[in-house]
Amino acid sequence: MYLPKHFQEDRPEVLAAFIRAHPLAMLVTLDGARAEVDHVPMLLSAAEPWRLRGHVARANAVTSRAPDGTEVLVVFRGVDHYITPSWYPQKRVDGRVVPTWNYSVVHVRGRIRWSSDASELHGLVTTLTDTHESSRPAPWAVDDAPADYVAAMLRAIVGFEIEVESMVGKFKASQNRSEADRAGVASGLAAEGLDPALAAEVLRDPRT
Repeated sequence: MYLPKHFQEDRPEVLAAFIRAHPLAMLVTLDGARAEVDHVPMLLSAAEPWRLRGHVARANAVTSRAPDGTEVLVVFRGVDHYITPSWYPQKRVDGRVVPTWNYSVVHVRGRIRWSSDASELHGLVTTLTDTHESSRPAPWAVDDAPADYVAAMLRAIVGFEIEVESMVGKFKASQNRSEADRAGVASGLAAEGLDPALAAEVLRDPRT
């Protein structure tokens, strides 16, 4: 992806936190010369060496077009929004402003490995479930379902692990604008009741 230096984020701890906050990934593979995308929630390992884990339906053709050892691209997306030039104080100075779009993404490249081992799959879906149920007042657990039903569901999926070879983020949040223009963007986003995380990112010191 096109990545100007002022939008680049490569600190591992920042990228890891972003992935955990936005776990639904786009898994990009090739079918010959044709790109294919699957949307899959993934888990990132607790520390380096980084691993991504998830599962897909056994009927999904991704398992054949990306056999063990295939390099894949995984994309995680955060909040985004159109940025109107009307939010820039610079517009009132000389009018030399144009629209843009602020967004955040992390691209991960690595090698995929598939698994149909029942105990490994049970551990994977348990961890996935526990992770996403943890904030609920009465968390649902895999073992709440009948054992024979869970076993049947596990036979219908294939797990995977991606050994991460590279991670890079593009956090485009008006870092190339003046402090006054960034404040104008944050104010405009807040006034429209948008995700406060995007306004906060715009106001964050671009050096931190």
